[in-house]
Amino acid sequence: MNTLLTDEEMIRQYLSSQPQKCFETLYSRYVNKVYRRCLSMTKSSEQAEDFTHDIFLKAFTKLNAFQERSSFSTWLYSIAFNYCADQMRAGKRFIASSVEESLRHDMADEQESSFHEEAILFVKQAMATLSTTEQALLQLKYEQDMSIDEIAQIYQLTPSAVKMRLKRSRDKIYQLYNGQSA
Repeated sequence: MNTLLTDEEMIRQYLSSQPQKCFETLYSRYVNKVYRRCLSMTKSSEQAEDFTHDIFLKAFTKLNAFQERSSFSTWLYSIAFNYCADQMRAGKRFIASSVEESLRHDMADEQESSFHEEAILFVKQAMATLSTTEQALLQLKYEQDMSIDEIAQIYQLTPSAVKMRLKRSRDKIYQLYNGQSA
């Protein structure tokens, strides 16, 4: 199997003739990214592993329905996000923000001053005030580096609607910050 093929080319050429090879190649390309997405939402490596396996099984069973309206990776991340969000809602668990985790890792090399601790606490509190969807939009845009168009496809929104929701979420955080620092 030619690993130089794009995901979409591989699906078109090999899904019907060599489905196992096609799945194995796609799995090896994306398993770590899907796992990291699950881990950022669940904060549990064991749960993230379980979710990752479930997501790939779900994606593989739906692979013949993939219509290339978006890239394969966007399609897969959409399945991953929706699956994790559904599982978290079903378990009534809070989807924790990985923003504070990113800040903690970035600052691990620096001295932990009271200012940095306050910044982490503020980000954690600010993210907790946002809805699950608002948190997810910010994470997809700023942590996963997804484009506005990719996010729009995942949520079945127009790009302008995604931009507006991101702006409103950022504005909420700015208002909280200005209210706290006043």
